[in-house]
Amino acid sequence: MKLGEKHKIIAIANQKGGVGKTTTAINLATALAAVQKRVLVVDLDPQGNASTGLGIGSSDREENIYHLLIGGAGFESVVVTTDIPGMSLIPSGLDLAGAEVELIGLDDRVYQLKQALDGGVSGFDFVLIDCPPTLGLLTLNGLTAAQSVLVPLQCEFYALEGVSHLVKTIERVRASYNPALKIQGIVLTMFDRRNNLSDSVELEVRGHFGDKVYETVIPRNVRVSEAPSFGKPVLLYDTSCAGSQAYIHLASEVLKREQPGVAV
Repeated sequence: MKLGEKHKIIAIANQKGGVGKTTTAINLATALAAVQKRVLVVDLDPQGNASTGLGIGSSDREENIYHLLIGGAGFESVVVTTDIPGMSLIPSGLDLAGAEVELIGLDDRVYQLKQALDGGVSGFDFVLIDCPPTLGLLTLNGLTAAQSVLVPLQCEFYALEGVSHLVKTIERVRASYNPALKIQGIVLTMFDRRNNLSDSVELEVRGHFGDKVYETVIPRNVRVSEAPSFGKPVLLYDTSCAGSQAYIHLASEVLKREQPGVAV
């Protein structure tokens, strides 16, 4: 089975750090798994925060995404199971920090992830790729392997400018490497209704991108911030908090958008 024949491959990307990208990746994955979807998280970020946030220690990352991309490791050898039923992970590792330099010398350098995943992900309904906070070769690999992109967007002054750069990159990837790539949606994160700036950013982003912006917004929530230090998604750390409920609603929107015939 080839990529995209049955399952959905979504790159979660934003070239700016600190926007809730990894938090969105692991909590969206958890919410999808909670409704009996089989989910694979691919930690493509050298920082490895998705791996840490899912409770995968360094001893369980000896073979990781680096070895799949560069080292010739098989798909099954790098996949680890998580404590969340239905969810697996390809972890990141320290080796990945040098991968961009090694990728430069390869003729098919932007297709390495696509080729590595192709044929190995048939057992999953969703593959979520947590891209690094840059627009380098690793992120290009993520965008080339994906069918769609989910963009977490922090409610701050320069938010629209940043996502505009990412949209241009997505357009270039579509033109050169992956014609089927689309924007799955833009999710507003760290939203604070007590702050007029959050309301202003929301109005501006919705005015610019329209229906591409999810109705769900992810609130600024202390429980969301605390959860990674316990090696858990917030949905396991505190199911009832506002952040958990927001990610449950976001998963519902993602599922709706991925239904056949639904265009946004």
